[in-house]
Amino acid sequence: MRYVYQEWDGSEFPTEEHLEFFDNFMELLLEHGEDALEAIQQLELDDENRKIIEQWIKDGLLDKVGAKFKLTPRAINSLQRKALMEVFKELRPDSAEGHDTRHTGPGGERVDGTRAYNFGDSVSEIDLGQTMRNAAARGVGDGSVRIAERDIEVHLTESKATCSTVILLDMSGSMARWHRFASAKRCAMAVHALIKQRFALDTVDVVGFYSGAQVIPEHRLPLLMPKRVTMFDPEIRIRVPVHKIDEAPQHFTNLHMGLMTARRILARRGGRNKQVFIITDGQPTAHLQGEYVYLLYPPEEVTAMATLREAMAMSRQGVRFSTFALIEDYAYMDWVEFVDQMTRLTRGVAFYCTGSNLSSAIMESYLSGRKRKAYLA
Repeated sequence: MRYVYQEWDGSEFPTEEHLEFFDNFMELLLEHGEDALEAIQQLELDDENRKIIEQWIKDGLLDKVGAKFKLTPRAINSLQRKALMEVFKELRPDSAEGHDTRHTGPGGERVDGTRAYNFGDSVSEIDLGQTMRNAAARGVGDGSVRIAERDIEVHLTESKATCSTVILLDMSGSMARWHRFASAKRCAMAVHALIKQRFALDTVDVVGFYSGAQVIPEHRLPLLMPKRVTMFDPEIRIRVPVHKIDEAPQHFTNLHMGLMTARRILARRGGRNKQVFIITDGQPTAHLQGEYVYLLYPPEEVTAMATLREAMAMSRQGVRFSTFALIEDYAYMDWVEFVDQMTRLTRGVAFYCTGSNLSSAIMESYLSGRKRKAYLA
């Protein structure tokens, strides 16, 4: 864990009551996003609660721009730390900047065994005992010990691997059910916090996909909400120019565009290992073809095939896939066949879970995804 020391400004430490109020507000943000900020300015607060909010502004947790409240970086960091404590409770303290792998290499903890010295190896890793034994065994006629380069051996260490991760977050209308979206946001923020604290060389980006797809800046993540369902027709067939997608109904599931956005991000990231997390609760219902986005419900094979082709192209470039299928709606399980097919084609992994156990699945996949491991077909 890293500590930041700074001068105390003389202000009082927050009381338990104030901390509880702030925690409750953070939970509201996770559940209701930007609507929670708007609700504060519309509430008729008593004097005590008004003072608390004023104290938050003074403490740098909230900004007030005109009549609107805005989260500060300090508040976002607090949200991330809170999410990390909740999601990654079982993580052991570790100050290393990379993840352990199954391979030996520089920069990690020592393991049993030695190897011959190579030019460029750190002298601090030389095994003096084994080096002297090699020199003595080679020996010279006069009984003296002279060390030659071929005698020098160094300790074996675990290698450390960097990783670039893109979290593809389903923002379609169905994600509003069963508190799924709040759980997904909490996990994404926890990954951000984990990387800041333990894996400074890693990167994580979040891409929200709905009828379109967009990169979600870190400071916007706590305020996100799934798109509202605006069409209820039993059959929908819409073609929209891609440059006008924001004017179309937003609640569809365009994983195809999400993957295309993730591929562009990973192409400019430098991590040795690259992986994509897909958090979704349904089969794709939108895809990009030429200059148009097709919004199709019920889902059609053309959408599934376009999405699978993009996933396979990324897999061939060495991107690891982890799909988290949220399955609280047990009556609507036909769509998991799509997840199974994508997992087989990309040689990835799939987790079928609920929002309540999504966190443990993401923790497992993130940490193992930085290792050079064998994947099951």
